[in-house]
Amino acid sequence: MPEPSVLIASDSFKGCASSLEVADLIEQGVRRAAPTARVAKLAVADGGEGTLDAILRARGAEPTVLEVTGPLGRPVQARYGLLDDGTAVVEMAEAAGIGLTGRTSDDALAATTRGVGELILDAARRGARRVLVGLGGSATSDGGSGMARALGARLLDAEGSEVPEGLAGLRDVATVDVSNMAPELRGIEVVALSDVTNPLCGREGAVYVYGPQKGLPRERLAELDAWMAGYARAVARAVSRDFSEEAGAGAAGGLGFGLLSFCGARVEPGIERVLDAIRIDEALAGADLVITGEGRMDAQSAFGKAPVGVAHRAKKRGLPVVAVVGSRAADLGGVYDAGVDLVIPSPIGPCTLEECMSGAAELLPIAGEAAMRAFLL
Repeated sequence: MPEPSVLIASDSFKGCASSLEVADLIEQGVRRAAPTARVAKLAVADGGEGTLDAILRARGAEPTVLEVTGPLGRPVQARYGLLDDGTAVVEMAEAAGIGLTGRTSDDALAATTRGVGELILDAARRGARRVLVGLGGSATSDGGSGMARALGARLLDAEGSEVPEGLAGLRDVATVDVSNMAPELRGIEVVALSDVTNPLCGREGAVYVYGPQKGLPRERLAELDAWMAGYARAVARAVSRDFSEEAGAGAAGGLGFGLLSFCGARVEPGIERVLDAIRIDEALAGADLVITGEGRMDAQSAFGKAPVGVAHRAKKRGLPVVAVVGSRAADLGGVYDAGVDLVIPSPIGPCTLEECMSGAAELLPIAGEAAMRAFLL
């Protein structure tokens, strides 16, 4: 057969290798089986970690670096992307990510999304007409209130004084003033990218589901959720609509709710927007085989995760799709139904998670070779 053309478009293996590092290692294996294969590589993400880098690389754009308010109030250097079509790409973890806090109870109660709002406002002032906001990896549970403050909102207690930043401040919110929101935001399309559908409050909401991993004490979750609910009622009065039950309102500690309420945003599955932004359809046009992947593939992978998003696009062109993964669940029926043809776990023998991660440089090329040889059959 003529030289096969292979597109490698994998998500990162979190804590182990970036999307492009995974692609480079898989390519090594592909070339063991087909030395003259034409290989193209795209970084892929689903709206969470790696979204900004994936889009910037695919579009040949450089990041804009801005000093913003970090989650604990100290300045941090955060990046965002401004593309030539007027789209800004903001990854909220750049300004308010979990890696910027100590995950203590005090940090979790104080953490603010103010820096995210500062990024959005800067993009608007530089001419962005559309802002994509990736909601993964947050340190915050402030309901997007810090972001709203950066855009001009005021959160006031019963005495008319500003409340503190973070979830701790939501306890005392009596009114929300939106009369001085930044005029630069008028007419700008804001899209929140998330693969979670949690509401803002309740047992499935931001505090209960995601708060403990950020440091919120489990014994106080009912109390803290009540603070969030009170804040949501105050916001609803201010904007004349209650977004707290909308799918995705609870994403990123309620930043989804803040974007819906204060920015007129809509929440969309991140993978489709990212795939459009990296122009994957152009890359698929000349491919014979698509290799995708992620660190762990299970039933949830069929719902908005990067590999299945890639498979959907590939299947529209009738292309075979192989997923290389770090580990997999026993039942992947939903993944196969969604368009993945073959799943190849990278471990070649019994190993601990740590051993698999540290051995990725050896194991991923082996899996890439297996994927290529399966295609050549």
